[in-house]
Amino acid sequence: MEVKKRAKIKSIPYEDFKDNETYEKLVEELNANGANVVVTALDNLIDWGRSNSLWPLTFATSCCGIEFMAVCAARYDIARFGFEVTRNSPRQADVILVSGTITTKMAPVLKRLYDQMADPKYVVAIGGCSISGGPFTKSYHVLKGVDKIIPVDVYVPGCPPRPESFLYGMMQLQRKVKVEQFFGTTNRKQKQPKQD
Repeated sequence: MEVKKRAKIKSIPYEDFKDNETYEKLVEELNANGANVVVTALDNLIDWGRSNSLWPLTFATSCCGIEFMAVCAARYDIARFGFEVTRNSPRQADVILVSGTITTKMAPVLKRLYDQMADPKYVVAIGGCSISGGPFTKSYHVLKGVDKIIPVDVYVPGCPPRPESFLYGMMQLQRKVKVEQFFGTTNRKQKQPKQD
């Protein structure tokens, strides 16, 4: 027989702590009494942790994938920024790194992978091919930018981009994650179904 322990939170009865709305009511009560420093520090701590532990989903289709391998190697060491845990499953990844040419045949697969990722999720378009089609922009079979099918957060230009610019783009994504308010916006990105 399994015995489950209930979490003990000082001054909050277990039955009252049900969802984020309950938490936000408590935050409003704290703010009314002038104790907003604790909540802000907690939000900053969570955002710092999230920004320094982004797990990328590798989606390399051409030469930009070689640059991604170079960034992960010892010389550039992507691990010092917290991006080294690359995932091959979209359900375990936070950010999808689109590196290389995306053909119209590959676009539905990329969209499906993006949809399978858990919120909050981010997209980094790496290289000229994923940003605008690159040298294949006049080809009928190449997508004219990955932003036509999924929203892009950071663009890293180049053909292929140097590892330094790759790292700079990832640091820009870190900045974006750090300024988000986890308790106010980030954990509520899903759209609510329309009620008729």
